[in-house]
Amino acid sequence: MDNCEQTGMAQVPMQQMPMQLPDMLALSHLKPHQVQSVSPIAMAYIGDAVFELYIRLQFLWPPQRIQAFHQQVVSQVKAEQQADFLDQLMPHLDEAETDIVRRGRNATSKAPRRLSAKIYRQATAFEALVGYLYITNQDRLFELLPRLTISPSIQS
Repeated sequence: MDNCEQTGMAQVPMQQMPMQLPDMLALSHLKPHQVQSVSPIAMAYIGDAVFELYIRLQFLWPPQRIQAFHQQVVSQVKAEQQADFLDQLMPHLDEAETDIVRRGRNATSKAPRRLSAKIYRQATAFEALVGYLYITNQDRLFELLPRLTISPSIQS
């Protein structure tokens, strides 16, 4: 069976399929006023999922045991690391993106006991930025994410 038959798409070989998400997931159909109505916490909720998937894909190769894979991912998506990632991106953000960061930072309430309020707010701001860019401008998101210093070391 060839790649075309395996995908169920007889006319498009797998290697020629675009590497973008379906329009339904890309949210490109949203109007600016609809995007503005999304709360910073909701943007952070989306950003959390998008960023974790991005990080998982960064550590997928070379193949490794699932426990090591999981530990590497967790070390990069924890709040302390996300706060550091926000610091790395701040010099590269435009005015609208900086405003989303401000809104995301101000939207949080009580931090978990293990974290300082400052770290928690910065991590939420980072996730809000990722969510906002995922919804509004994925090209910009994938321009910024490679600027992050992602270390393969396992941190506890």
